[in-house]
Amino acid sequence: MELSRTWLSRARWPAAGGENTRLLPQASKLVELPYSSSYDDDDDGLLAGDMDFSTAEQDPRAWGPFPPEPGTFSQCVRYLAFFWNLLFLLLGLLALAVGVWGLLAKGSLQGERLALLGSDPMLLFVLVGLGASTISLAGCLGTLRSNPCLLRFFVGALLTFAGLEALGGLLLLAVWHQLQDALRDVLLLCLLSYHDEPDLRFLVDEAQRSLQCCGLSSYRDWEANPYFNCSAPGVQACSVPASCCLDPWQNGTLVNTQCGFGALRLGDMAASTVVHLGGCVAQLSAWLHRQAGGIAAGTAILVLVEAAGVLMALKVLRDVVPIVAQD
Repeated sequence: MELSRTWLSRARWPAAGGENTRLLPQASKLVELPYSSSYDDDDDGLLAGDMDFSTAEQDPRAWGPFPPEPGTFSQCVRYLAFFWNLLFLLLGLLALAVGVWGLLAKGSLQGERLALLGSDPMLLFVLVGLGASTISLAGCLGTLRSNPCLLRFFVGALLTFAGLEALGGLLLLAVWHQLQDALRDVLLLCLLSYHDEPDLRFLVDEAQRSLQCCGLSSYRDWEANPYFNCSAPGVQACSVPASCCLDPWQNGTLVNTQCGFGALRLGDMAASTVVHLGGCVAQLSAWLHRQAGGIAAGTAILVLVEAAGVLMALKVLRDVVPIVAQD
């Protein structure tokens, strides 16, 4: 603009001299050229671009499609899913800690006892606690960090676990008679390892005391135990555990550990006044039939808990990736 005005002033008031008068036609030509506003348009475009860039910085959604803000219901579901998984994470860690503590306290992880690790009940606590804590941790982190990968892993693990439960139930109904024989073999193994595994001894004693039974089929099954066999050299020869006694309590406070001594030397009539004669297999089968309703209710509660976890995870996953869901 200043350059045009300078040329204009020179054209209107030329200096004296011939050469200056020669510039008049050229100056007039420059004056007659129309004014171009391209520079102003470029400046306006740059300003508009700067405004658009600042707007994009203030609102990131201007760069592309972003998931909408979760509503109140979605936030409540997310919080509930997080605390739900946190509860089961703590329970899983508690079971894992109990299992590891039991294995370390008994020295089951030492070299000479590793062969018996598979029959240790504490191993079940370790496996259940490890699986539950891993799945629950994935659910917690996936919900907290809105991670689709962890949420999909959590849903897949729960669905797999539910499928294994259903398959196990169907197999239980299909091969019930074969499972009774397998259960008898497991109980026989517990009977033979009664003195070797403290946890098995505790479980056997609790089962015999609660079911008021002794042995597998009868109290004489304890003769298979090398410590209770009548040919054994110890003081427990021809004896049964104190949990087989009709009244194992001494003075109502302490357990009389010697109440079953010599019971295998007695006849059935005499032994019936001291110990329970019936075996635990029949009593356990009868107890399972009586507790069928409670077992079904517990199974239904477990399925509902798993279904609630899956539904909450799917809701959070749908809020995290709504664009994928719409595609």
